[in-house]
Order: sequence, then C-alpha cells, then structure tokens
Amino acid sequence: MRTIETQPLANSLIQSLRNIGYRPQTAIADLIDNSLDAGATEIRLNFEYNGGNGIISICDNGSGMDEAYLQNAMTIGSKDPRLARKEKELGRYGMGLKTASFSLGKVLSVLTMKKGKVSQRSWNLDYVSEVNAWKLHMQVPEELQGFQQQLKGNSGTIVIINELDRFCGFGEKQVIKLASFNSKVRKIQRYLEMVYHVLLENGLVITINDQKLNPWNPFLEGNERRYEGESQIIRYNGKRIRVTPFVLPHPSTFNKQDYEKAAGTKGWRDQQGFYIYREQRLVNFGEWFNLFPKDVASQLVRIKVEFGNDSDIDWKIDIKKSFVAVPDEIKDKLREIAKYYRQISQNIMIQRDSIGKQGERTKGSLNTWVIRDTEHGSRYMLNRTHPILEKILNNLDTSTRKLLNSYLKSIEIGSPNNLLDTSQMVKNEDEAIDDSLKKLIISYGEFAKESSNPPFIDRLAEAISMTTGFEAASVKAIKQILIKEVNY
Repeated sequence: MRTIETQPLANSLIQSLRNIGYRPQTAIADLIDNSLDAGATEIRLNFEYNGGNGIISICDNGSGMDEAYLQNAMTIGSKDPRLARKEKELGRYGMGLKTASFSLGKVLSVLTMKKGKVSQRSWNLDYVSEVNAWKLHMQVPEELQGFQQQLKGNSGTIVIINELDRFCGFGEKQVIKLASFNSKVRKIQRYLEMVYHVLLENGLVITINDQKLNPWNPFLEGNERRYEGESQIIRYNGKRIRVTPFVLPHPSTFNKQDYEKAAGTKGWRDQQGFYIYREQRLVNFGEWFNLFPKDVASQLVRIKVEFGNDSDIDWKIDIKKSFVAVPDEIKDKLREIAKYYRQISQNIMIQRDSIGKQGERTKGSLNTWVIRDTEHGSRYMLNRTHPILEKILNNLDTSTRKLLNSYLKSIEIGSPNNLLDTSQMVKNEDEAIDDSLKKLIISYGEFAKESSNPPFIDRLAEAISMTTGFEAASVKAIKQILIKEVNY
C-alpha cells in the first residue's frame, strides 16, 4: 500500500499545544517533575513581575543535560509514552517541558550544565509561527544569558519562560496588575505545598522567590485526633494499589488558624474524597469520581490511593498529570471502603462521636439530630432519646403524645438535608408509599376528620401531596390511604 509523509503545520500545531488545559499551578508542577526526574534535591522558582513583562524561572541542582540530551528534551514528543519508565520517574509523554511552558508564555529558554559544560536552546513561538517551521534557536536570547550565573557546581538546569502572555497578559490590551500577579504566585505556592508534600516531608527543598515551601499534609499528620484506617492493597493487572483511609477530627476541635489551614485549597467540603498519588506525587484530589455526592456530613473523609508509574495506562494519566480515570474494576472496591468511612464522618459531624486510637466510637447523647440508614439511603432523624424530649413525651397523655410525634415526624421529613435528595421528589403513581409517610398521612387524616369543619378528601389529599417531604406521594395514592385507613 502506498503512503505519503505529511508534516503538521508548525504555526497551527504550536498554538494547539498551548491549549491542552494547563492551569498555572499544574504547568509549574509539570516543570518541577522534570527537575525531580533529574535527581534534583533543591529547586528554586522565581516569579518576576517587571511591570507585566514578567519572567518565570525554575532552577535546580539536578544532573543537568549534555548537548544531545537537551536537543532531544526540547523536541516535541521526545518520549514514547508506551515505553516503561524508571522507578520513581514522573515524566511520561516527553511533552511536559514544552507544553507546560507554552501555556504560560511565548519564549521558552533552557540553560543546562553537565560536568561543568553549559548547553542551551530556546523556542520562540512567534518565530515558529512566522516561518511556519520547527526552528529551534541554539542559544537563548542575549538578555537571558545572565541567568547562567544561577547554575552552581558542575551540574544543574534553569528553565526560563518570558513574554508571559498567558500568565501576565504580556502584549495584550490588558496586563494584569501586581496584586493579581502576586495572588497567582500564592495560589501556585499552596498547590505545590500540597502536591509535593510527601517529597517535601522527606527533605526536598523548593523555594519561591527565596521563600521555602512548607508541606501541607491533607491527612493532618501529627494530629492525635485524626483517625487512620487500615491500609488495604488492591491488585489490578498485576500491579499493587495501596488505599489508606483517614477521617479528620470534628471542626470544633481546631482553633481558627488550624481550621483554616486544614481546609486546604478547596475548602473543607470540597476537599473530601480520594487523593490519588503517583510515585509519591499527588495527581488528583478531592473527588469521589461520581461514586458519592459531596456533602457536609462526609467532609472529614480523605482517602489516600497510591500507585506507581507502571499503572499510568490503567489510570489514563493525562499529559498535565492532573487527571485520572479510575478503572471500573477498582471503583467497586473503592466505593465499599469509602462508604464505611463516610459513615464514620457522618457520625462525627452529626452525633459528635469521638474516634479513639483503636477506632472505637463514643456516642454523645445530647445531639438533636442523628443519621439512620433507610431503604432510600441515609436520612437525618430527630434524636428521640434526647433527655429533654424524653421527659416531654413522658409527661404527655397518649393523644397529645401521638400528635407531637406526628409533628416531629413532619419536621424530619421536611429537613432541608433530607430534601436535598431530589430522587425522592418525583411522583410515581404506581410506587407504594413507605410506612413512615403512610403513618403520617393517617395521622393527618384522623386530625382533619375530627375537626369541626373537615376538608373534602380531594382537597386534603392535594394539600398533603404539596406539603414539604411528600413530593413523591401522588394525590391518588394519598386518597387511597385516607379512604382505606381512616374511612375518610
């Protein structure tokens, strides 16, 4: 079969590569991954505003590159993603250096030293678009040559990105202000402190504008009140996946500063879920992957999931290393693990249970609400064993006690949290009404029947159907109950 070689248009493809979907923090993290793969133990980031004509530089003390290696590193798609990677290697596609940098600015320059010899290369996207060819400059721009002085010893690399149109608005009508620039840098700092917290805890040094990053551990390492569940090993395609659940303490146990710090970049509610680690580097966090909804009662659960780079295909790691797709066979196992620990979180949040070091729970007795599992899922119920309520009920006659219980049941059904379950709001003419609603309909019917001017049954059934909590009950079904059980 005859073939013909075709080459992608440089000016078109180079612009497409800028729109893969990086955010500034994920782009910077991808560049740091390259430093880590080079064995760097110290990485210095600098963000210079320069009135909007800013520069970002990433300098490391890694092994550096010789001329041939640098040329390959600056080539688009320099690695076959299907090939096995070395243990602990973070790179996968041979694209990160270029695509991450292009998402920030139009000029990417690299100065690198290996065994005391310096090599350099530079991409200029405007030039590539102008000549419509993959023309790589063999020297960095003259104004950037001074960055070479930051390379210490006999090896290391510095990546420089300037003409920051995507990060600063350089060359655009609206250049971001210094306050916005600094806000972006702070956001990047918080992200890196979370993504690399394991490596930072083990001695890696990262600085931003000479400020050392401090690891942010989402599982509150060192907090004696947190609960760490038993680690489990899941095997998939012959590879090991380690799952370790954590349940954080109730927010009331924190002071204001520690509470705000524990909230993380997304906040308490949205920080719950699975934390996916690849080679000790966080790649995805704060997601239930459509297994559960996010709710306040489950916000204490953070589950660590760890795998190696040999599982990249299984988890469909993307170029940005910020997205994963959980294999279907693993989802069921993760669902069962998460379900158990979500219940513990609910107990702590609603009932103020305390979790001991061995996992035992001590339940409080003064909570007004509790969570109960029903056929429709977890529902919020009033604590009928509350000592004040028990005393009130015990002092009532049978008829008044029955009325009060009916009213309390109405409060439970109409609880805003229970009403968030929209699946219970769709009326079904053929579906039987559950016993709790049925008893309440009977109670309403008996109360109405005994009044001096009882409403017509159609009007009563419609009124009950429109009452908060009875959205799923049809008028027809309510009428049948009133006729059969109340003789209305």
